[in-house]
Order: sequence, then structure tokens, then C-alpha cells
Amino acid sequence: MPLFLSFSFILSVNAAPKPDPAPDSPPPVSTGLLKAPKGFQVELVARVPNAREMALSAAGILYVASKEAGVVSALDLKNPKKVYTIARNLEMPSGIALHDGDLYVATVSKIIKFGKTDSHLASPLPPILVTDQLPKKEHHGWKFIAFGPDGKLYAPVGAPCNLCNEDKDGYASIRRMNADGSEMETIAHGIRNTVGFDWNPKTKELWFTENGRDWLGDDTPPDELNRLSKVGMDFGFPFCHAGSIPDPEFGGEKKCSELVPPVQSLSAHAAALGMRFSTSKSFPATYQNGVFIAEHGSWNRAKKAGIG
Repeated sequence: MPLFLSFSFILSVNAAPKPDPAPDSPPPVSTGLLKAPKGFQVELVARVPNAREMALSAAGILYVASKEAGVVSALDLKNPKKVYTIARNLEMPSGIALHDGDLYVATVSKIIKFGKTDSHLASPLPPILVTDQLPKKEHHGWKFIAFGPDGKLYAPVGAPCNLCNEDKDGYASIRRMNADGSEMETIAHGIRNTVGFDWNPKTKELWFTENGRDWLGDDTPPDELNRLSKVGMDFGFPFCHAGSIPDPEFGGEKKCSELVPPVQSLSAHAAALGMRFSTSKSFPATYQNGVFIAEHGSWNRAKKAGIG
């Protein structure tokens, strides 16, 4: 299975060579500084403006959330020129996930689902409310969602600021709930903003990226790759960054030694987003169970990171 990347268009990265495109295929797109290792190929799949997060069904239907546009789209990979609109006028839809044939969509304060979307692309069924019990502040309010090995739906709640100490159970956390929205609980704290996570295929532990705070310099603090090994862990925000950097404002309230350090520090201000464990048999064995991380790219660094 190829790895899909979203920009204002959708690309796939695959280890298997592709035949020459048909004469009526979409025109090529410049991938700029996006470079694939030898033996891999990057190809344009479709143009979906403002593409942010994606989910692929077993039938080959690719669902795409466009945060700024407020739209959720779908396209059949057998005919990706045809783009269907599943929903519009949503508040920052970003996270989408498939479960039992239904499409779940996260907005800022709600999660809704559309039933059996593969069979209703041209005329989607009315949305069903899963939960409206999420905070309403928009700053870091857009979400990545996914279903875990336990069948529960996981959703982050980002800090509503660059740096602040808001209600512990309300913000800077990860929550999980049943597929119908019931039994919601907070399972991790001290997470400024994660918009990408996955489960280790061997241990079933949750791993996630985290965006570090701004305005401590070009190279501080790093973004993070974290691992949740038990419910209730505190990953440090806003008291400590990257496991060893006390915050100038809040660092006196908790010691870094009391908090959970990252598994891996990433580039500062590169805005680490989606992450996936590699389980595709089409990729070389050296990639198996490895982690792929997408980076949005920095906006507030003298020399941009995560861009090239």
C-alpha cells in the first residue's frame, strides 16, 4: 500500500515502479524539495485544495479533510479525477477516520459520523453526532483522530495558546471514547498540540508527534516523538519542553525529572504532523515497523525547517 501525502494536492509514495501515465492523466506537479529515496516514486494522485488529513477505505476510496475550506471530500482511486463532496461548512474539519464502514469527522468542538460513505459518495447520508463535549477554543482546536487497537476513538485537545496553563483535563491532552462518543476519558496530559499518532504494531502502544512552543529561539525547543505506555502520563507542557528544557515562565512549578521525556527529539519548529508505523509489505524490509513523520514546515524560524 502506498503512503499518501497531502498538500493542496495529493501525492503517493510507493516502492513499486509505476507505468507511464495515460495521456489524459493530471499534469505533473513540482514536488519542490520533496525527494524520495532510490527505488521509490512520488506521483500526483489528485488535486484537492487545502488537503489536510486523509483516510483510505478498503474499497480504495480516499477521504480528505480540508481544514481551512471546511470541506470533506472523497475520491475513488480507480477514477481520482472525480471528487465528491461529503460535507461542507464545517468548523476546521481536519481529523477523519473510518470505522465499520462509517466516516468519522472531527471539527473543533464536535465529532460527527457519516454512515456507509463508500456506498453514498454522490448523496451522503445525514451526519450523526458522536460527541459535542470537546472544548470550543479554535487555537490548536483542529484535530487528528484515529481508532486504536482497542476499538476506541482517540482525539487530542491542543493547548489554546502558544504557552499557557489551562485546565488540565480540558486542554493539552489526548482523550479516548467509545465509537458512539460514550465513556470519554483523558488518557494523557501535558501535550501542547499533537496532530498525528499511531500504534506500535508489536506493543500496541500509542506513539504521537508533538509541536513545541514558539519564541524560545530558532533551535529551541525541539518538536517531539512520544510514547504513551500507560494511562495518565504527563509529557511536560507547559512546564518542561523536550524532556530537559524548563520553561522560563512555568518551569518553576514542575521539574523536568517529574515528567515524561520524548522518545525522540525532532527538528525545532518544523511542525511535525502525521506519523505512521510502516507495515506495508511493498516497502523494503528495513522500513518494517519504522516510523514515517510528515512535517508541515516552520513559519517562525530564520532558516526554515521541515521544508527542505
